[in-house]
Amino acid sequence: MFDSDRMSDELRALKVDVTRLLGAAGEEMLDSSKERTEILADQIKAALAELGETVGDEQEQLQGLIADRPITSLASAFALGVVVGFMLRRH
Repeated sequence: MFDSDRMSDELRALKVDVTRLLGAAGEEMLDSSKERTEILADQIKAALAELGETVGDEQEQLQGLIADRPITSLASAFALGVVVGFMLRRH
């Protein structure tokens, strides 16, 4: 009536099938996450390159401003230093 050998064979076959399916699904998930990581890395590289260009442009403008008004720039830097010094001294 109850064939335990047949049931054991079916359970082993099921175990093999599940293991194979999980392995395939794991590989697909790994490949998918690698692709997403590469896409994200490319987006970050592009954003950093754009940021570098923007900072370079801003640096050139700031250097021009400082060169045009050296005394004003020096006074502004001194005032900022005094303000930061007072703020740090309070804490």
